[in-house]
Amino acid sequence: MSLIKHLKRYKPVHWFHNLLHRKQLLHNKDPYHRLGFDRNIMGSLSSKDFPDKKSSAWLDVSDSAKVADTKKEFKDFPIGVQESLRHWSANGYLIWEHFFDDQTIDNINMEVDRLVNEKSLTFTHDNKLPFLNKISPRIASVTNDPCLIRLLSFILGKEVVPFQTLNFIRGSGQRTHSDSIHMTTYPLGYLIAVWIALEDIHEESGPLFYYPGSHRLPYLLNDDFGNISSAWMLGSRKYSDYEDVIEDLVSKKGMKKKYFMPRKGDILVWHANLLHGGAPVLDPSWTRKSLVIHYFAKDVIKYHEITERPALL
Repeated sequence: MSLIKHLKRYKPVHWFHNLLHRKQLLHNKDPYHRLGFDRNIMGSLSSKDFPDKKSSAWLDVSDSAKVADTKKEFKDFPIGVQESLRHWSANGYLIWEHFFDDQTIDNINMEVDRLVNEKSLTFTHDNKLPFLNKISPRIASVTNDPCLIRLLSFILGKEVVPFQTLNFIRGSGQRTHSDSIHMTTYPLGYLIAVWIALEDIHEESGPLFYYPGSHRLPYLLNDDFGNISSAWMLGSRKYSDYEDVIEDLVSKKGMKKKYFMPRKGDILVWHANLLHGGAPVLDPSWTRKSLVIHYFAKDVIKYHEITERPALL
Protein backbone atom coordinates (compact mmCIF):
# COMPACT_ATOMS: atom_id res chain seq x y z
CA MET A 1 0.00 0.00 0.00
CA SER A 2 1.37 3.44 -0.94
CA LEU A 3 1.96 6.07 1.73
CA ILE A 4 -0.88 8.24 0.39
CA LYS A 5 -3.37 5.36 0.44
CA HIS A 6 -2.26 4.49 3.95
CA LEU A 7 -2.71 8.06 5.17
CA LYS A 8 -6.20 8.17 3.66
CA ARG A 9 -7.24 5.42 6.03
CA TYR A 10 -6.74 7.79 8.99
CA LYS A 11 -9.97 9.61 9.78
CA PRO A 12 -8.25 12.78 11.09
CA VAL A 13 -7.00 13.37 7.52
CA HIS A 14 -10.64 13.48 6.40
CA TRP A 15 -11.66 15.68 9.32
CA PHE A 16 -9.08 18.26 8.28
CA HIS A 17 -10.34 18.12 4.69
CA ASN A 18 -13.91 18.53 5.94
CA LEU A 19 -12.89 21.56 7.97
CA LEU A 20 -11.53 23.21 4.83
CA HIS A 21 -14.87 22.55 3.09
CA ARG A 22 -17.20 23.30 6.00
CA LYS A 23 -19.63 25.37 3.92
CA GLN A 24 -20.23 22.40 1.64
CA LEU A 25 -21.27 20.34 4.67
CA LEU A 26 -23.91 22.71 6.04
CA HIS A 27 -26.61 20.78 4.15
CA ASN A 28 -26.35 18.08 6.85
CA LYS A 29 -26.84 20.46 9.78
CA ASP A 30 -30.65 20.56 9.73
CA PRO A 31 -31.13 16.79 9.06
CA TYR A 32 -28.71 16.00 11.91
CA HIS A 33 -30.78 18.12 14.27
CA ARG A 34 -34.17 16.94 12.99
CA LEU A 35 -33.22 13.26 13.18
CA GLY A 36 -31.56 13.59 16.58
CA PHE A 37 -28.10 12.70 15.26
CA ASP A 38 -25.69 14.17 17.82
CA ARG A 39 -22.54 14.59 15.75
CA ASN A 40 -20.35 17.40 14.40
CA ILE A 41 -21.03 17.87 10.68
CA MET A 42 -17.29 17.62 9.96
CA GLY A 43 -16.86 14.22 11.60
CA SER A 44 -16.94 10.74 10.08
CA LEU A 45 -20.18 8.80 9.85
CA SER A 46 -21.33 5.44 8.56
CA SER A 47 -24.28 3.07 8.71
CA LYS A 48 -23.13 1.78 12.11
CA ASP A 49 -24.00 5.21 13.54
CA PHE A 50 -27.67 4.78 12.65
CA PRO A 51 -30.35 2.55 14.21
CA ASP A 52 -31.52 0.71 11.08
CA LYS A 53 -30.66 -0.28 7.54
CA LYS A 54 -34.07 0.01 5.92
CA SER A 55 -35.42 2.45 3.39
CA SER A 56 -38.28 4.72 4.38
CA ALA A 57 -38.93 6.08 0.88
CA TRP A 58 -42.67 5.96 0.21
CA LEU A 59 -42.46 3.61 -2.78
CA ASP A 60 -40.31 1.21 -0.75
CA VAL A 61 -42.63 0.98 2.23
CA SER A 62 -45.72 0.93 -0.01
CA ASP A 63 -46.50 -0.82 -3.29
CA SER A 64 -46.32 1.60 -6.21
CA ALA A 65 -48.89 -0.50 -8.06
CA LYS A 66 -51.40 0.54 -5.38
CA VAL A 67 -50.30 4.05 -4.39
CA ALA A 68 -48.48 5.72 -7.30
CA ASP A 69 -51.64 7.03 -8.96
CA THR A 70 -53.09 8.34 -5.69
CA LYS A 71 -50.97 11.50 -6.00
CA LYS A 72 -52.22 14.24 -8.30
CA GLU A 73 -48.73 14.72 -9.82
CA PHE A 74 -48.98 11.20 -11.29
CA LYS A 75 -51.20 12.48 -14.11
CA ASP A 76 -48.46 14.90 -15.23
CA PHE A 77 -46.43 12.01 -16.72
CA PRO A 78 -46.97 10.28 -20.09
CA ILE A 79 -49.07 7.10 -20.08
CA GLY A 80 -46.06 4.82 -20.61
CA VAL A 81 -44.15 6.45 -17.76
CA GLN A 82 -47.21 6.14 -15.52
CA GLU A 83 -47.21 2.40 -16.17
CA SER A 84 -43.48 2.20 -15.30
CA LEU A 85 -44.12 4.13 -12.09
CA ARG A 86 -46.74 1.55 -11.12
CA HIS A 87 -44.02 -1.10 -11.43
CA TRP A 88 -41.31 0.88 -9.61
CA SER A 89 -41.66 -1.04 -6.34
CA ALA A 90 -41.29 -4.36 -8.17
CA ASN A 91 -38.57 -3.39 -10.67
CA GLY A 92 -36.54 -0.56 -9.13
CA TYR A 93 -36.10 1.26 -12.42
CA LEU A 94 -37.95 2.93 -15.28
CA ILE A 95 -37.12 3.86 -18.87
CA TRP A 96 -38.36 7.07 -20.53
CA GLU A 97 -37.73 7.00 -24.27
CA HIS A 98 -36.88 10.21 -26.17
CA PHE A 99 -36.73 12.22 -22.95
CA PHE A 100 -34.12 14.61 -24.39
CA ASP A 101 -34.27 15.90 -27.95
CA ASP A 102 -31.36 15.57 -30.39
CA GLN A 103 -30.29 19.20 -30.06
CA THR A 104 -29.93 18.94 -26.27
CA ILE A 105 -27.88 15.76 -26.62
CA ASP A 106 -25.71 17.26 -29.37
CA ASN A 107 -25.03 20.27 -27.15
CA ILE A 108 -23.92 17.98 -24.30
CA ASN A 109 -21.58 16.06 -26.60
CA MET A 110 -20.06 19.26 -27.98
CA GLU A 111 -19.55 20.53 -24.44
CA VAL A 112 -17.82 17.32 -23.33
CA ASP A 113 -15.56 17.43 -26.40
CA ARG A 114 -14.68 21.04 -25.65
CA LEU A 115 -13.87 20.36 -22.02
CA VAL A 116 -11.72 17.34 -22.86
CA ASN A 117 -9.81 19.25 -25.54
CA GLU A 118 -9.39 22.56 -23.71
CA LYS A 119 -8.85 21.37 -20.15
CA SER A 120 -7.02 18.09 -20.76
CA LEU A 121 -9.32 16.27 -18.34
CA THR A 122 -8.18 12.98 -16.89
CA PHE A 123 -10.43 9.94 -17.05
CA THR A 124 -10.69 7.66 -14.02
CA HIS A 125 -9.53 4.04 -14.23
CA ASP A 126 -13.04 3.02 -15.32
CA ASN A 127 -13.41 5.64 -18.07
CA LYS A 128 -15.36 8.24 -16.09
CA LEU A 129 -15.20 12.03 -16.17
CA PRO A 130 -16.69 13.06 -12.80
CA PHE A 131 -18.30 16.35 -11.79
CA LEU A 132 -18.32 18.14 -15.15
CA ASN A 133 -21.42 19.88 -13.79
CA LYS A 134 -19.08 21.78 -11.47
CA ILE A 135 -17.21 23.39 -14.38
CA SER A 136 -19.87 23.49 -17.09
CA PRO A 137 -23.08 25.56 -16.78
CA ARG A 138 -24.45 23.69 -19.80
CA ILE A 139 -24.13 20.29 -18.13
CA ALA A 140 -25.31 21.73 -14.82
CA SER A 141 -28.46 22.96 -16.56
CA VAL A 142 -29.24 19.39 -17.68
CA THR A 143 -29.13 18.20 -14.07
CA ASN A 144 -31.79 20.79 -13.23
CA ASP A 145 -34.17 19.94 -16.07
CA PRO A 146 -37.61 20.74 -14.58
CA CYS A 147 -39.35 17.64 -15.95
CA LEU A 148 -36.56 15.40 -14.69
CA ILE A 149 -36.63 17.01 -11.25
CA ARG A 150 -40.43 16.50 -11.07
CA LEU A 151 -40.09 12.82 -11.95
CA LEU A 152 -37.33 12.11 -9.42
CA SER A 153 -39.01 14.10 -6.66
CA PHE A 154 -42.22 12.15 -7.29
CA ILE A 155 -40.41 8.81 -7.02
CA LEU A 156 -38.64 9.70 -3.78
CA GLY A 157 -41.53 11.69 -2.34
CA LYS A 158 -39.06 14.47 -1.52
CA GLU A 159 -37.41 17.39 -3.29
CA VAL A 160 -34.16 16.28 -4.93
CA VAL A 161 -30.85 18.03 -5.46
CA PRO A 162 -28.19 17.01 -8.04
CA PHE A 163 -24.98 15.81 -6.44
CA GLN A 164 -22.69 14.33 -9.08
CA THR A 165 -22.37 13.84 -12.81
CA LEU A 166 -20.32 11.15 -14.54
CA ASN A 167 -19.61 11.43 -18.26
CA PHE A 168 -18.54 8.41 -20.27
CA ILE A 169 -17.05 8.19 -23.74
CA ARG A 170 -16.50 4.44 -23.54
CA GLY A 171 -17.93 1.64 -21.42
CA SER A 172 -16.83 1.41 -17.80
CA GLY A 173 -16.57 -2.36 -17.49
CA GLN A 174 -17.48 -1.81 -13.84
CA ARG A 175 -18.48 -4.84 -11.82
CA THR A 176 -21.89 -5.21 -10.21
CA HIS A 177 -22.56 -2.78 -7.37
CA SER A 178 -25.17 -0.67 -5.63
CA ASP A 179 -24.72 3.10 -5.62
CA SER A 180 -25.52 3.15 -1.91
CA ILE A 181 -22.06 1.89 -0.96
CA HIS A 182 -20.68 5.08 -2.55
CA MET A 183 -23.40 7.69 -2.02
CA THR A 184 -25.46 6.93 1.04
CA THR A 185 -28.33 8.49 2.94
CA TYR A 186 -30.02 8.24 6.27
CA PRO A 187 -32.74 7.23 6.14
CA LEU A 188 -31.69 4.85 3.39
CA GLY A 189 -33.30 4.92 -0.05
CA TYR A 190 -33.03 8.65 -0.76
CA LEU A 191 -30.50 8.55 -3.57
CA ILE A 192 -31.62 8.17 -7.18
CA ALA A 193 -29.72 7.98 -10.46
CA VAL A 194 -30.35 8.85 -14.11
CA TRP A 195 -28.44 7.38 -17.10
CA ILE A 196 -28.76 9.48 -20.28
CA ALA A 197 -27.87 7.98 -23.65
CA LEU A 198 -25.81 10.52 -25.61
CA GLU A 199 -25.88 8.28 -28.69
CA ASP A 200 -27.47 5.01 -29.82
CA ILE A 201 -25.79 2.29 -27.74
CA HIS A 202 -24.33 -0.78 -29.46
CA GLU A 203 -24.21 -4.18 -27.77
CA GLU A 204 -20.44 -4.49 -28.28
CA SER A 205 -19.67 -1.14 -26.60
CA GLY A 206 -20.04 -2.46 -23.05
CA PRO A 207 -23.62 -1.37 -22.27
CA LEU A 208 -25.02 -0.75 -18.83
CA PHE A 209 -26.55 -3.82 -17.19
CA TYR A 210 -28.86 -4.08 -14.20
CA TYR A 211 -30.79 -6.66 -12.17
CA PRO A 212 -34.54 -5.90 -12.01
CA GLY A 213 -35.91 -6.23 -8.49
CA SER A 214 -32.46 -6.34 -6.86
CA HIS A 215 -33.22 -3.09 -5.03
CA ARG A 216 -35.39 -5.14 -2.65
CA LEU A 217 -32.36 -7.02 -1.33
CA PRO A 218 -30.93 -5.82 2.01
CA TYR A 219 -28.50 -2.92 1.63
CA LEU A 220 -24.94 -4.26 1.70
CA LEU A 221 -22.82 -1.78 3.65
CA ASN A 222 -19.38 -1.72 5.30
CA ASP A 223 -19.99 -4.18 8.12
CA ASP A 224 -21.63 -6.61 5.71
CA PHE A 225 -18.37 -7.27 3.86
CA GLY A 226 -16.13 -7.04 6.91
CA ASN A 227 -14.94 -3.48 6.34
CA ILE A 228 -14.79 -2.70 10.06
CA SER A 229 -13.51 0.72 11.07
CA SER A 230 -12.35 2.14 14.40
CA ALA A 231 -12.72 5.58 15.93
CA TRP A 232 -9.54 6.70 14.19
CA MET A 233 -9.11 4.54 11.12
CA LEU A 234 -11.16 3.24 8.20
CA GLY A 235 -11.59 -0.47 7.57
CA SER A 236 -8.90 -2.32 5.64
CA ARG A 237 -11.02 -4.27 3.17
CA LYS A 238 -10.62 -3.48 -0.52
CA TYR A 239 -13.43 -2.36 -2.79
CA SER A 240 -12.96 -5.56 -4.79
CA ASP A 241 -13.93 -7.47 -1.62
CA TYR A 242 -17.28 -5.70 -1.74
CA GLU A 243 -17.67 -6.55 -5.44
CA ASP A 244 -16.89 -10.21 -4.71
CA VAL A 245 -19.63 -10.37 -2.07
CA ILE A 246 -22.14 -8.71 -4.41
CA GLU A 247 -21.37 -11.08 -7.28
CA ASP A 248 -21.65 -14.08 -4.97
CA LEU A 249 -25.04 -12.78 -3.77
CA VAL A 250 -26.29 -12.33 -7.35
CA SER A 251 -25.18 -15.86 -8.20
CA LYS A 252 -26.83 -17.43 -5.15
CA LYS A 253 -30.09 -15.56 -5.77
CA GLY A 254 -30.11 -16.60 -9.43
CA MET A 255 -30.89 -13.03 -10.47
CA LYS A 256 -31.49 -12.28 -14.16
CA LYS A 257 -29.43 -9.56 -15.85
CA LYS A 258 -30.84 -7.01 -18.30
CA TYR A 259 -28.89 -4.78 -20.67
CA PHE A 260 -29.84 -1.19 -21.41
CA MET A 261 -29.74 -0.72 -25.18
CA PRO A 262 -31.14 2.80 -25.57
CA ARG A 263 -31.47 5.19 -28.45
CA LYS A 264 -30.05 8.68 -28.28
CA GLY A 265 -31.99 10.77 -25.74
CA ASP A 266 -33.47 7.85 -23.79
CA ILE A 267 -33.02 7.77 -20.03
CA LEU A 268 -32.91 5.04 -17.40
CA VAL A 269 -33.81 6.00 -13.82
CA TRP A 270 -32.82 3.60 -11.06
CA HIS A 271 -33.27 3.03 -7.35
CA ALA A 272 -30.50 3.70 -4.79
CA ASN A 273 -30.04 -0.02 -4.19
CA LEU A 274 -30.52 -1.44 -7.70
CA LEU A 275 -27.54 -3.65 -8.60
CA HIS A 276 -25.93 -2.63 -11.89
CA GLY A 277 -22.62 -2.29 -13.71
CA GLY A 278 -20.93 -2.03 -17.11
CA ALA A 279 -20.63 -5.00 -19.46
CA PRO A 280 -17.20 -5.79 -20.92
CA VAL A 281 -16.31 -3.79 -24.03
CA LEU A 282 -16.25 -6.36 -26.85
CA ASP A 283 -15.19 -3.96 -29.60
CA PRO A 284 -13.04 -0.95 -28.57
CA SER A 285 -13.96 0.88 -31.76
CA TRP A 286 -17.45 1.51 -30.36
CA THR A 287 -18.05 4.44 -28.03
CA ARG A 288 -20.69 4.44 -25.29
CA LYS A 289 -21.32 8.13 -24.79
CA SER A 290 -23.51 8.72 -21.77
CA LEU A 291 -24.16 11.02 -18.85
CA VAL A 292 -25.04 9.74 -15.38
CA ILE A 293 -26.49 12.05 -12.73
CA HIS A 294 -26.87 11.14 -9.07
CA TYR A 295 -29.39 13.00 -6.93
CA PHE A 296 -29.92 13.12 -3.18
CA ALA A 297 -33.21 13.95 -1.49
CA LYS A 298 -32.70 17.43 -0.10
CA ASP A 299 -33.65 16.92 3.56
CA VAL A 300 -31.80 13.72 4.53
CA ILE A 301 -28.31 12.99 5.87
CA LYS A 302 -25.93 12.54 2.93
CA TYR A 303 -22.60 10.74 3.15
CA HIS A 304 -20.29 8.12 1.60
CA GLU A 305 -20.49 4.77 3.36
CA ILE A 306 -17.26 3.23 2.10
CA THR A 307 -15.09 6.21 3.09
CA GLU A 308 -17.29 7.32 6.02
CA ARG A 309 -17.17 10.91 4.80
CA PRO A 310 -20.07 13.38 4.73
CA ALA A 311 -20.98 14.39 1.18
CA LEU A 312 -19.80 17.77 -0.06
CA LEU A 313 -22.54 19.74 -1.81
